[in-house]
Amino acid sequence: MTTPTPGRPVRGSSTGRPLMAALDLFGRRWTLRIVWELHEGPQGFRPLQQRCDNMSSSVLRQRLVELTTAGLVDQTPEGPYTLTALGQEAYEALRPLATWSERWASTLSGGS
Repeated sequence: MTTPTPGRPVRGSSTGRPLMAALDLFGRRWTLRIVWELHEGPQGFRPLQQRCDNMSSSVLRQRLVELTTAGLVDQTPEGPYTLTALGQEAYEALRPLATWSERWASTLSGGS
């Protein structure tokens, strides 16, 4: 599976519009969780895997490759993975969705 890239056909869009490429990337299993966990700072492979509920190492490796190719994650020379400036921007862009999801959950559960 190739990394979704703006300008190339992606899942759901033959045009490869940037938004569609981003949705394809973030729609892949575990991708959002990895970005969410890395926003707190650099993580080594094993600690990141543990923070992601011990997801399989092969899936984590694949997602890290995709996120690195997409320019959202970088691996430091010492080994830990970190969000790039673009990755941090993605996290910041997703925060309003997280806030909305809390209101949505509260509404569905009968809260105010």
